[in-house]
Amino acid sequence: MPSSLRFILLLSAMAVIAAPISIAVLHEQDVRAARINAEGMTGGRSDRGEAAFHRLGCGGCHEAAIGSGANGRVAPSLAGIASRAEIAGKLPNTPEHMVRWIRHPQAIIPGNGMPDQGIGDADARDLAAYLYTLRTPSI
Repeated sequence: MPSSLRFILLLSAMAVIAAPISIAVLHEQDVRAARINAEGMTGGRSDRGEAAFHRLGCGGCHEAAIGSGANGRVAPSLAGIASRAEIAGKLPNTPEHMVRWIRHPQAIIPGNGMPDQGIGDADARDLAAYLYTLRTPSI
């Protein structure tokens, strides 16, 4: 086999190996950037928000990210909520409105299906930070 052909085969094999690694690294960087952005916008911590999401049973009604264990079908899916224009079809999707909705949904839309759970400001900011990591994939 000519050395130029071996070289091309070696380069092709390296490309096949490098592509999935590059994709994984880029995905991890994207997730990290989303978390930093979400935490900066809300003043909360997305890791604590994800824990609160499960602790408060939000996934019993809402579906969230794939693999999150939140697969409720009663309420709207929260997958991609960070990319939506509105919250609850009524409020502009801003961090302030997200926190307000999490804390007092009945005051915003009386009689809607989301209960007031007495969530404090810190937990609401953490939950909002987590929700703002749930973006619509860019690819």
